[in-house]
Amino acid sequence: MSAVNSSAASDVLSQYQVQQEKQAKGNSELGKDAFMELMIAQMKNQDPLKPQENGDFVAQLAQFSSLEQMENLSSTVDDVASQFRSSQALQASAMVGKSVLAPSSVGILGSDGQLSGTVEVPASTGGLRISVMNKSGELVRQIDMGSSEPGIASFEWDGKDGNGNSLPPGAYVIKAEGSYPSGTEQLSTMVSANVDSVSLGQGGAITLNLAGLGSLPLSEVRQIN
Repeated sequence: MSAVNSSAASDVLSQYQVQQEKQAKGNSELGKDAFMELMIAQMKNQDPLKPQENGDFVAQLAQFSSLEQMENLSSTVDDVASQFRSSQALQASAMVGKSVLAPSSVGILGSDGQLSGTVEVPASTGGLRISVMNKSGELVRQIDMGSSEPGIASFEWDGKDGNGNSLPPGAYVIKAEGSYPSGTEQLSTMVSANVDSVSLGQGGAITLNLAGLGSLPLSEVRQIN
């Protein structure tokens, strides 16, 4: 029979950790039951002339209890995370067909002849201007919005050029600029886009597929219209 020394509790824990590593490699299930089996086997094979100290046995039970609580907590966390991802997916699917505000310098002019968005104004400006360009980089329309306080400024384009001619639907480049004492500064823009579909990726990541703009993580959406 094998003798048990004062580090018996550590030995059992070490064996358990080795088994856990095997589980990760072999994908076999192992938990608190295996830990208990190892501890019982150790008690059965201890040297009768040098039995295990009560303190060691209590320490093993404490470790077993701690491992059991950790497993239960891990299971609970996994369940909560799964429910959260399911809830997110359900909410995201309800966004299909709706319009969202997404950070982009490209906007899609719809068949209704409307394109809208917002500009992030970091500081007061005496002259906020929106420039609209076609795919060739040709300026087709400028919208002077006047002075603006810090915050979010909304803009709309009616789909017409400077001469009042309606332009074809499609993608247009949106450039926002603010006038400051130091000069003209380009500002960040967000545009309205329709959600065509929703994709679920690894780890429950949710991606929105926007009409004409491609994919966008749900976390980057600023507003749902």
